[in-house]
Amino acid sequence: MYLIYALLVFFALMLVIFPIAIMGSLFGPVKGGNFIFMLCTIWADIWYFLIFIRHKNIYEEPLRKGQSYVFVANHISYLDATIIPKSIRQPVRALGKIEIAKIPVFGFIYKNAIVTIDRSSTEHRARSVVKLKSILAKGISIFVFPEGTFNQTSQPLKDFYDGAFRIAIAAGVPIKPILYLDTFNRLKPESIFSLNPGINRAIFLKEISVEGLTIKDIKSLKDKVFNIMAEKLTAYKAPWIAETSVP
Repeated sequence: MYLIYALLVFFALMLVIFPIAIMGSLFGPVKGGNFIFMLCTIWADIWYFLIFIRHKNIYEEPLRKGQSYVFVANHISYLDATIIPKSIRQPVRALGKIEIAKIPVFGFIYKNAIVTIDRSSTEHRARSVVKLKSILAKGISIFVFPEGTFNQTSQPLKDFYDGAFRIAIAAGVPIKPILYLDTFNRLKPESIFSLNPGINRAIFLKEISVEGLTIKDIKSLKDKVFNIMAEKLTAYKAPWIAETSVP
């Protein structure tokens, strides 16, 4: 019953903002994209409130006003996508799977608020990277799940792709890691029927500078961010680590 209620509210809110999003898209990829992302934050605020999920941002280091970032976060649940507009309250473009853009109504809003990527196409991946770089050049942050897909291992994280780190170095923009600690408990990846109300925290870690780094430093930067995030997920007792580590 709770899942049905949450889904009905989800799509009802989407239908309300859909015509507004269509009008917003007419303002172009920058102003229009920022406007649609703002609509997404309003949608997320209302949806989370109505389904009794209490979101909380925790800052180990605050965001710098006016600074654009390459945000990177762990990926453990279908709910992760909805937490982006709840946790990041500044213009941002996320990198997301192109398949989701095919969903009616939601897909239109999705593809106008993010940068889509088809990981099966080398050409499409290259175009997505170029687009993300141009977004950063306009002072807009980007958001990437560097694991690419759900972490279904017993470890804090699965291996990272290079993309986010390559873009950060090329654009000279710092990386800001975020930990999504509770989406696993709110909605487990194996079943949408596990959706339940409760706390949902996003932990903002200290930013990581890319000053002085070159393309040759991609691996060392990637490893550094991976190790910091893995250590912090363990320190915060991320639930999927605790559950899978029990003999």
